[in-house]
Order: sequence, then C-alpha cells, then structure tokens
Amino acid sequence: MTEQIQHPLTPQDCLVAVMIAVSASDENIRISELVKIEVAVNNLPVFAGYDLDRMRVMSQTVFDLFSVEDGLDALFGLVRDNLPARLFETAYALACDVAAADGTLDESELRILEEIRYELNVDRLHAAAIERGARARHLTA
Repeated sequence: MTEQIQHPLTPQDCLVAVMIAVSASDENIRISELVKIEVAVNNLPVFAGYDLDRMRVMSQTVFDLFSVEDGLDALFGLVRDNLPARLFETAYALACDVAAADGTLDESELRILEEIRYELNVDRLHAAAIERGARARHLTA
C-alpha cells in the first residue's frame, strides 16, 4: 500500500513554519517570539480550527530543514506549494511581527525577512507598509 500525500502542509502549517523560521533564524528562539506565535495561532481567524499539536510538528520540520544544506530553499518550496498566494502577505506580516516581538531586529532576521519578501513575491510598497505596522505595534513607551 503506497501512501500519497498531495498536500502535506496546510496553509496554517505554512504560516506557522514561516513564523518559526524567523524566530530560529538567529539561532536564539526567544520567549517573546514564541508568545507572539502562540498568540497569533490562538487568536487570528486564519488559524480557526488549527490543530495546536501541529505546531510541534512544524517546529521540528523547520529545525530539520535548517540543519541541511539548502534547507531554507526547501522550506520556501513547501510554503509556495502549499500556501495560497492570497496568504503570502499574511505570511510576511506574521513574520514581521515575530521578528519585531523582542524589540530588536538583528542581521539574520533582516535577511530572512528579505528572503521571505522575495520568495513570496511581496510587493515592496506593500512590504514597507507591513513592516511599518509591525514596528508601530511593537514600540515601547
């Protein structure tokens, strides 16, 4: 019996994977980033009905991909294959929120955000607006 999985990842899995990838990009996953991911998954309509146990699976998938050469390219291939284009900007917005969650953006986070913009073909003007919104939401007094 051969098992064929046409779409191994749901669109929600892809969004979670992008958020985890941003958090893991600097090799230091911060509590504030994990909280941001959890809050997004628990509260945003796009995650309605999402199985929270899948977050662990997606985390391991991202870590496994990051441990091999060309793993980031493979991750983006999975995301492009399984995330509807209408959610590409959503993925970028969630990525920006995770990157901004700890109040700083380091070089590795900036690089992965640039890569996400490119790989998901997010218009530069739209990306700037998304980035400005993330910055505004994460300012401290």
